Amino acid sequence: MAGSKRAKLFLLVDDHSRLLVHGRWTAEENTRAGQDVLRAAIVRRGLPQQLYVDNGAPYANAALQRCCAVLGVHLVHSKPYSPQGRGKQERLNRLIRERFLLEAEHTGIASLDELNDRFAAWAEQVCNTRLHAETGQTPIARWLAGGPQRAADPALMAEAFRWSAMRMVTKTATVSLAGNRYQVDPSLVGRRVELRYDPEDLTRLTVFVQGAAVRTATPFTLGRHTHPQVPQAARPQPQPTGIDYLGLVQTAHEDATIGQIAYRDLPLPGLEALASADHQGDGDHDHPAETGR
Repeated sequence: MAGSKRAKLFLLVDDHSRLLVHGRWTAEENTRAGQDVLRAAIVRRGLPQQLYVDNGAPYANAALQRCCAVLGVHLVHSKPYSPQGRGKQERLNRLIRERFLLEAEHTGIASLDELNDRFAAWAEQVCNTRLHAETGQTPIARWLAGGPQRAADPALMAEAFRWSAMRMVTKTATVSLAGNRYQVDPSLVGRRVELRYDPEDLTRLTVFVQGAAVRTATPFTLGRHTHPQVPQAARPQPQPTGIDYLGLVQTAHEDATIGQIAYRDLPLPGLEALASADHQGDGDHDHPAETGR
């Protein structure tokens, strides 16, 4: 993709079946990008019992810890400089490089959306249907043999992927978050409160005190509607029309004003009076002439 950022790949793989549960290329490598991939994987394949991740920034954060706690998923971080458990991931990475990226770079990919569409098709049609050397089965067959997966409750999912922040309520009964200011109940002045929110919608915050919901916070100064980590849709760059657009505008303007008096051609009485006054003033400085009103 010429002129674009280097894309980062987030992957979730089932340890037992070697199924590529879900993967997505993103422009940013942050907390929300990692959560988006996890949420999509859960919606599609069900809740895992355990989530094993490395210590990178997208995984070593309070948001993911809270998410897993709400969903009842055991979160495990790999030990630094410990290669155990990474061999399977490395083999999959090599497969992606040799069987997907090589072909993608050869044919060319125009956008991140196209890259993800092609990767999703490759994952289902090639990666998950190949005969695995270690298990002797295809990943999808081994996965399906395990029976139905644990489905997540939609309300629980919504709560799990909300973010949380602690704030001290100011003397004016306001709190700040991501550059925005919100009004809260005056009885909370001077108290430390928890704000729970959807990072994709900063117009609504729920205020919690000691784990109990109090009420929502009212936007007071709303400079942004989404959290800075939420990817923003790229606006298409305007392109020239290929015609003499400005020339057509000028022609249309001239056609509409033919026969009308142009203001620039009208005499300016005030300036003429001033010029006349300059001539009259020569030799008589005691009675300067007045300009026309």
